[in-house]
Amino acid sequence: MSIARVDTARLAEVGGPAPVLLTVEEAAYCLRIGRTTCFALIRTGELESLMVGGLRRVPADAPAAYLARRRAEQRAA
Repeated sequence: MSIARVDTARLAEVGGPAPVLLTVEEAAYCLRIGRTTCFALIRTGELESLMVGGLRRVPADAPAAYLARRRAEQRAA
């Protein structure tokens, strides 16, 4: 089970579906980083996000994908 799935499951309401989109704060929590760092990752394109109306949202699988890329980069180095 991926880290993001564990954390987003806890973010879901009891008995409700797991979230498909996360707020930037929720994504930062999943990655255990600060909100400002999360926005920096979004700005550089390292962390996928999209605009829904005027709100910035992060797909629920994006934190796990970011982590997987970082781990692969470190293994290759």
